[in-house]
Amino acid sequence: MNSIHSTVVVNDSVTLGHFNVIGENVKIGENVTIGNHVTIYDGTVIGNGVRIADGVVLGKQPSPGKTSTVKLSGAVAPLQLGDDVTIGTNAVLYAGSTIGSSTLVADLASVRENVEIGPECIVGRGVTVENYVKIGRRVKIQSNAYITAYTTLEDFVFIAPCVTTTNDNFMGRTEERFDKIKGAVVKRAARVGGASILLPGVVVEEETFVAAGALVTKDTEQKTVVKGFPAKPVRMVEERELL
Repeated sequence: MNSIHSTVVVNDSVTLGHFNVIGENVKIGENVTIGNHVTIYDGTVIGNGVRIADGVVLGKQPSPGKTSTVKLSGAVAPLQLGDDVTIGTNAVLYAGSTIGSSTLVADLASVRENVEIGPECIVGRGVTVENYVKIGRRVKIQSNAYITAYTTLEDFVFIAPCVTTTNDNFMGRTEERFDKIKGAVVKRAARVGGASILLPGVVVEEETFVAAGALVTKDTEQKTVVKGFPAKPVRMVEERELL
């Protein structure tokens, strides 16, 4: 049995599982597949050809804690899923975000509010994308990476498994830190190797290779390979390796 608000139109091309809850004014396109035990909150917009696996939560309104860094003054706009998006099992996507066409958000991933994800991206299993993140076109974020708030990933960026981004240089819980929070900027076609760490505000320039396990503390130069703890340039990226 499903609970579907009376304002929602589910046309004959939609495949609907069991025990789903669909809220007020949700818009569902054609040829959409919705699994079992899915919760879709008010106003969520779902494009054509979208596939939603079991246990997914879509359009959840954020409820930050009293000490949360990111503050909200009220409800955010509904979640929007473009055409042919795929959402994996038990993923959670908050309101206020947009997911571009043909993007995959895999099992157990979390996408917070006020996030922009472009078309043809992959957000891997168990990835966390925090609030106010901008992700371009054809970006790949592999399993269990952490993309902190206020990070920018430009087109064709590759983020390997277990990469960590950071945005806060202050150990103390000072008011000053709220004005200086800044995530990394990873520019077009840069690639960041497994388990690397990007410190707050660093710029990873176009076509940079960050070797696995590196700690990036300073801005890189274009088309360089950086490695180490802290990361240092070791060579230029070979022509055949450029995107």
